[in-house]
Formats: sequence, structure tokens, C-alpha cells
Amino acid sequence: MQLEVESPRPYFFGDIGCWSERTEVHKAAYRGEATLLQRLIQNGASVNIVAVDSVTPLHEAAIRGQTECVRLLLDAGAQVDARNVDGSTPLCEACSAGSSECVQLLLDRGAKVNPALTSRTTSPLLEACISGNAECVQMVIDKGASLETFDLYHGTPLHVACANTHVDCAKALLNAGANVNAARFHDTALHNAARRGCVELLDMLVQFGANVYARDKHNHLASHFTKPGSTAHTCLVQYESCPLSLQQQCRISVRRMLGTRALKALPQLDIPPRLIYYLSFK
Repeated sequence: MQLEVESPRPYFFGDIGCWSERTEVHKAAYRGEATLLQRLIQNGASVNIVAVDSVTPLHEAAIRGQTECVRLLLDAGAQVDARNVDGSTPLCEACSAGSSECVQLLLDRGAKVNPALTSRTTSPLLEACISGNAECVQMVIDKGASLETFDLYHGTPLHVACANTHVDCAKALLNAGANVNAARFHDTALHNAARRGCVELLDMLVQFGANVYARDKHNHLASHFTKPGSTAHTCLVQYESCPLSLQQQCRISVRRMLGTRALKALPQLDIPPRLIYYLSFK
């Protein structure tokens, strides 16, 4: 009598959309089964084994925000900057998941905040802006993440934060010195904020020096993407018809001159605290 051998059932990795075999280490890391993962490691399982798409167990744990599994894998020698087939590192995955605990752990273990990018890779900072976790955004900024890393599909991190109405992420980027008028095919962050009709974002961007007269590739102002009569439309039209005050323009000029050093340099200036507070956009 011949026994039927059941083929291993393929394991689905996250939301990437492809089926591929995963080892038990991959599965335990993805599911957050720390006890099982530790037993597998103690029994000699490799923590750097890769699947056909170059995904490591550390990628699996990071994309699900499984902090304890991330710690176990790193303690066992997992490569902190391993790349999958798309070039993403575990830090990219943790930022995508919006897991501040995993992000901090990976950074503490030396993960690169500015890995070399390919046409298929997004930076950890951009992933954090997509997920909308301002804490993750600030963490990678504090470690020196490039504020102007450009993605062909998304633009800069500021473009992404505004396109997804992540106000706190946008504020963290602007306070860190991100270029408020950076363009993607002539689209600025202000155009993205206008499409979303977010008045809070629109006002903040203008206060940081956004050019309300910038036009996209179709010659449209940001106000053209707002509904006539809406609060967003009224806000932008007012800014178009009434230039910023000299006081506001001086604030923007000082911040632009200080760039990414602004928040550290301002408190050291020999000027009244209230003026420092104003220059800090608080």
C-alpha cells in the first residue's frame, strides 16, 4: 500500500501578493510565536535562511511588529540590514508596519536609515510616512534619515505625508528642515494637501513657506484642486490674494537659512524666549 504524502501548504507572506515556501523559522517569526522561535533557534535553525524572494525571518517579524521575535533573531545573529528581492530591509518593514518598538530596536542594533535604494525600494522614512506613525518618522529623522530621498511613484516623504493626510508626520518633517517646495513632476506637497482638502495641512505648509503660486504640469495651482466654497478653497484663495506679512516672511527666511539645524540652533540664539518659540513654529 502506498501512502500519500501531503505537500507542505504554501505560506502567504503579508500583503505582498505572492505565494512562496517559508521555513518554520519564518512562520514563527511572522506569527509572533516567540517560544517556538526560541526553541527552533536552540535546535540549530538558521536565523538568516532566505525564501525564494530573499525574505528573512527578520523581515517577517518586522513587517508584523513582532518585537520579541525581532529581538530573539537579532540576538541569534540575524543580519540587521538583510535585503529582500525588492531591496527592502527589516527597518523598512518595521516602518511600514508603524511599529515604533521594532524600529527602535533595529536602530539600536545599527540598522541603516539610508540604505541604497533601487527603483523598487522605498526608504524607511518614506515607509514611516505612508504608515502615518509620527514617532517612527521622528526616530529615523533623529538618526539622520535623508529628508529629500525621492521616490518616482511617491515623491519625497513630505509628499507622502500630505497625500495621506498625516499631519503629525508632515510637521515632524518640516520642523526637521524638509524642503516644503520640493516637486514631483511639478506637484508640490501643497498640491497633495489641497487634493485632500486638509486645511490644517494647507495652513501649516504655507506657514513653513509653501509657494501658493506653484503650478503643476497642467498649470494648476493648489487651489484648483479644492472645491469652490469649501474651507480649503477659501484658505488657499486668501493666501493667494494676501501675501504673508513681513514678520512671517522673516520667520521663513530664518528657518530656511538654518535648514536642518533649526531646532537645535534656535534655542542658542541670544533673543527673547517668545521669539524663539515663534521661530520654532510652535
